[in-house]
Amino acid sequence: MSDFRVGYAQVNINPSLGIGVDGYYVPRFAKGFLDDLEASALALSCTGKQILLISVDNLGINLDLVKEYCAAIEQATGVSKENIFLSATHSHTAALLSVTDFFEAPEEPVLRYAQFVKHRLVDVVTLALADLKPARMGYIVGWAPERVAYIRRYKMKDGSTMTCPPINDPNIDHPIGKLDQRVNVLRFDREGAASVVVVNYGLHADTVNGELLSADWPGVMRKTVEKALDGTKCMFFAGAQGDVGSTNVHPKAGDMNDTEISFDNEMKSPGMARFVGRALAGTVLQVYDKAAYVDVDQIDILHHTVSVPSNMASPEQMPLAHEYRKLHEAGRDDEIPYTAMELTTVVAEALRMCKLEHGPSEFHLGLTGVKIGPVAFVGIPGEPFTDIGVGIKDTEGWSMILPCALTNGNEGYFPMKSAYDEGGYEARTSPYKSGVAEAIIAGGKELLARFA
Repeated sequence: MSDFRVGYAQVNINPSLGIGVDGYYVPRFAKGFLDDLEASALALSCTGKQILLISVDNLGINLDLVKEYCAAIEQATGVSKENIFLSATHSHTAALLSVTDFFEAPEEPVLRYAQFVKHRLVDVVTLALADLKPARMGYIVGWAPERVAYIRRYKMKDGSTMTCPPINDPNIDHPIGKLDQRVNVLRFDREGAASVVVVNYGLHADTVNGELLSADWPGVMRKTVEKALDGTKCMFFAGAQGDVGSTNVHPKAGDMNDTEISFDNEMKSPGMARFVGRALAGTVLQVYDKAAYVDVDQIDILHHTVSVPSNMASPEQMPLAHEYRKLHEAGRDDEIPYTAMELTTVVAEALRMCKLEHGPSEFHLGLTGVKIGPVAFVGIPGEPFTDIGVGIKDTEGWSMILPCALTNGNEGYFPMKSAYDEGGYEARTSPYKSGVAEAIIAGGKELLARFA
């Protein structure tokens, strides 16, 4: 008989007001709260091994902080830092955890908040470990409804490629790519304790905008599921979402209800977050009771490193990159001859070129795999395109595979080879050369094979 046990806990990680709000290339500072920022932990125990899966409402946690947080958790709980799967939900209205090149922000509040989050993560895993109960696991795949997600990269009629083009732009021809609308749902039913449902779906958590702190649509989804299912807690892990947003560039009927067009041409508002969160909660509720239960007699966690070349600029590109960076840092974006998402693209591209001017020539990306019986999580340390998730999910021999973005690192975009030829925001700003996505797919499959 299996001794599989599961524990769960959730804590508040709200910062002080005035802290920088992460997510864009313009300065924003927190003026209030739309809803709470949270961190949740799922503790797994089986045959003497313990694994921690943690989800944090944040844009992304860089590798240095991941290492610091995991070391603190290991010291406090005794669970090896190698057995920690630490993911961010990618909310674009969460607080800065580290000072970035994107805009100037007071360093002290950010450092103070980073330490606060470290202590709260120690708290949440301590509580989850104390909550371990005998459990069984079920899995099922739902299907996201229409109007929730869209490929956000478009081929334009003039032959160019654009990320997030203006609504109803007559130059739009067609989206580049195909959505993966599968919503992975895991449920853990525990003896004498709340059930836990884990949701994994590939969509940017970027539907709110503004200077009010918010967990974005994942927070709405979690709360909606918990209200609908008595005695159930909900966690979210972002899927392969690097090229997926929530904006319909050809809105019709009521698509514009309770939303507005943001500075970067996207449909954003608290109402948009409610719509997306409720819609995806509906998907979970549709399938929850029909999950297929499986025996869990083994859990495991493995790591795999993928090495990829750096996307360094040529010497001829550097003068303009330095000029754009200086203008941006001086608050003079209006002197850069672009607007909206095109402006964001050239600024981010310039920052990428300047950051990599002197190397490194190669990066080493860490993938993290977690096996729970016939189900696997594959953690990717950045923002993978949809096709990366699809490629990893196609690995045979598993009942379900959950690709998870922004896990154990926040190392940028991972576009497909074709995106580098097509252009657009993600490929032009990625610190990696063409081939990074395909290397991650191969690495993910190799990682999964090692569990056999």
